[in-house]
Amino acid sequence: MRGVQGIVARSVDGISVVVGALLATDVRFGGLVEGTPDTAYITFAVALTLVIFPAFGMYDSWRGRSLPRQLSQVALAWCTVQAIGLVLTFSLHRVELVSRLWLVYWTAIAACFLLLSRVGAHYILSKARNAGINIRNVALVGDGIHTEAVKEKIRITPGSGFRVAAAYNTRLVSAPHNCAEKPFDEFGDFVDYVRQRGIQEIWLALPLSEEASIHRFVSEFSEDLVNVRFIPDVKSVALFDGGVIDLVGAPAINLIASPLASRSLVKKEIFDRLFALAALTALTPLLLGIAIAVKASSSGPVFFRQSRKGADGRTFRIFKFRTMRQHAEVAGIVTQATRGDPRITRVGAFLRRTSLDELPQFINVLKGEMSVVGPRPHAIEHDEIYRKVVNGYIHRYRAKPGITGWAQVNGFRGETDRIEKMVKRIEHDLYYLQNWSFALDMRIVIATVIKGFAGSNAY
Repeated sequence: MRGVQGIVARSVDGISVVVGALLATDVRFGGLVEGTPDTAYITFAVALTLVIFPAFGMYDSWRGRSLPRQLSQVALAWCTVQAIGLVLTFSLHRVELVSRLWLVYWTAIAACFLLLSRVGAHYILSKARNAGINIRNVALVGDGIHTEAVKEKIRITPGSGFRVAAAYNTRLVSAPHNCAEKPFDEFGDFVDYVRQRGIQEIWLALPLSEEASIHRFVSEFSEDLVNVRFIPDVKSVALFDGGVIDLVGAPAINLIASPLASRSLVKKEIFDRLFALAALTALTPLLLGIAIAVKASSSGPVFFRQSRKGADGRTFRIFKFRTMRQHAEVAGIVTQATRGDPRITRVGAFLRRTSLDELPQFINVLKGEMSVVGPRPHAIEHDEIYRKVVNGYIHRYRAKPGITGWAQVNGFRGETDRIEKMVKRIEHDLYYLQNWSFALDMRIVIATVIKGFAGSNAY
């Protein structure tokens, strides 16, 4: 987003922060009174917003970006601004000058304005583009399922501002043409059409093996003011949809690597730490009550700690409330809990059924060993068994394990007494990794709160 648009966007964000603070003051104190609001704090927040938001891509071009993704980025960026401001306030010993309730109101109100401004801009742009304004015509090159998938994505997102105006079939034999765009089978005719109609975009939806075809199009249009973009079909060789990354100054495509980009990992890390801190603070009375109940139910420690594997296979000690009576395990063997297991205490049965025994794992999240959402960690002994018999099991280590996950909210939790159960769980874990977004994390968190704390498979 450049020029006037960028200035307008930054101005709207700054105004949203200031207006949010003033409205929060009115809600909290019933109007402006002496000493409120803290103008220095608000000024710092505005300045920090204009510094932090660009780092989250807030002012990059919106074309082709989904609205949910934009809104999740705005929410995370604003929470980051407020978190940094709060840390600075504590550091400067000015916390007594800031009303906590006012800060909550300000954060919520300003967030609403920031999100509504994006929704409004997205609505206006979508309407304009649906009416044929601000459209970029695309000439799509390729053939097969991947090309059709790209075409379908353009079709179902008309607000993105792209429209397929021409399609070049790379197969030698002619294919039936039953589409709205102008079809071509001859290279020369396609080139003439692109130049005569002033097509702005050429998208090469080709497999990696089509090096000669890619070079042919790049050479042909190297002297034209047209964007030639390569959308590689890597599904046949890549485990995840690998985006292009910068590797020692050179572009690279991940074929087998973490599907989460570095920027995404930073956002997820910030959310995890803030969420864990808030959860531990809010749940302190409940945690203390559970700890007392566990201690009173049977002899032994309050917490059960066990080694698990995290991101990249690193080992860490997971925290849970102890739900079983103390017992000895055979070295190298971990016996899963079963329905009616005599080792489980009465308090432990309730904790396991409601998943309250998992709450201490927010400590692991705060330490950076786990994430709020991700593949659930298994006992190391089970890891060694299942990685040999379940395809793709090893790739669960591509991300931090989570307190909850896509598999759990879809009913795949508890005992895995059959290999088919573990296969289904891994399928859901890999789906999560392949389709990760901040919006998906929020969906899983909400689903966990609504239905995930109790289930027939939890015992």
